[in-house]
Amino acid sequence: MTTPLRVVFVTTHPIQYQVPWMRGVAQTPGIDAHVLYGMLPDAKQQGVGFGVAFTWDVPLLEGYAWSALENVASAPSLSTREGIDTPDIGRRLAELAPDVVVVCGWQSRSLVQAARSASKLRLPVVVRGESNDLRPRPLWKRLLHRAFLKRFDAALAIGTANARFLRAAGMPASAITLAPYSVDTRHLADAARDRARFGAAARARWDIPEDAVVALFVGKLEAKKRPLNLVEAVARALPNAGNLHLLVIGAGPLDGEVKARAKAFGVPATFTGFLNQGELGPAYAAGDVFVLPSDHGETWGLVVNEAQYVGLPVVVSDQVGCGPDLVTPGRTGWVYACGDVDALAARLVQLAQDREMRGRLGAAGKARVADFTIERAVEATVGALRAVVAKRRAP
Repeated sequence: MTTPLRVVFVTTHPIQYQVPWMRGVAQTPGIDAHVLYGMLPDAKQQGVGFGVAFTWDVPLLEGYAWSALENVASAPSLSTREGIDTPDIGRRLAELAPDVVVVCGWQSRSLVQAARSASKLRLPVVVRGESNDLRPRPLWKRLLHRAFLKRFDAALAIGTANARFLRAAGMPASAITLAPYSVDTRHLADAARDRARFGAAARARWDIPEDAVVALFVGKLEAKKRPLNLVEAVARALPNAGNLHLLVIGAGPLDGEVKARAKAFGVPATFTGFLNQGELGPAYAAGDVFVLPSDHGETWGLVVNEAQYVGLPVVVSDQVGCGPDLVTPGRTGWVYACGDVDALAARLVQLAQDREMRGRLGAAGKARVADFTIERAVEATVGALRAVVAKRRAP
């Protein structure tokens, strides 16, 4: 009987977009996986940036083995680099004695500790981060990334821009495997299957006119996502697309300013506040066009995956990380220069006036995102991990 491949994932905390991928690897025959979390946040800690304390309404700690590390940070936090400090990670890795370690990024002290500890233990170590080459970086930071990434045997790239970043940081192309960034779509399946019915019900609940063309935003109301650009773009589009209606799903630091700007510009708008995962399907179905105006802080933008899965055409800025993979201009959506409000407004007018285009782009986007599945990411991950271990064991 073949001995299972022992895999340890190290990540900051249970993340609704990350768990299905790790769970899928753990449930693959021939894999014995364990997840180490740097922190298990309470509702208040989880809600930082969202504007409301909450817990996710999808099961994040079921279907796989996991344990929590001791976080000794003086101010435990998900939003600061020093908020997760787990100096005991080396001992835990030694106890688990994995064949390979997967470190999910380097944005936290805990993750850097994991990478260093795995190297000291001479364990094969693979990185899965989200950084891409769309963000300008000073030389010192590029050199730091190059030095840090040398300690990894391989990398799992979430997409094209991420892979380009890894290659620019010195990682050989042969050590990079594409494990596409994907979402668990089960909570969206009903809305995707019957978008018209679920969308009509959501519009009725939120008093959105049936004949409105809804420009939809889903996410935190924070600076990097540039929601104010969208408000202004809708305002500029209204003279030529009077049936536009802005639907904003989410909350955050800019909540008050976004609402005030919409009111000042006379933008017909609905603000739902924060919605949990199980509530998002009808919200997407209520939209006609999905917009993500973020700057380069949006390393991917999984809300685009979700919107395309439900069948919406998408408009994203050229600094959104998923753009090179999911948004082909004129085929699956549109891309505009980040911050160019006039360009965004022009696209909104075009889409508001052309129902056939909305349907065509939405259908093509749905077909495109069908290749970005958890199953495909799991398969690629398992293959990469087996290859890394085999290479390390080879004479």
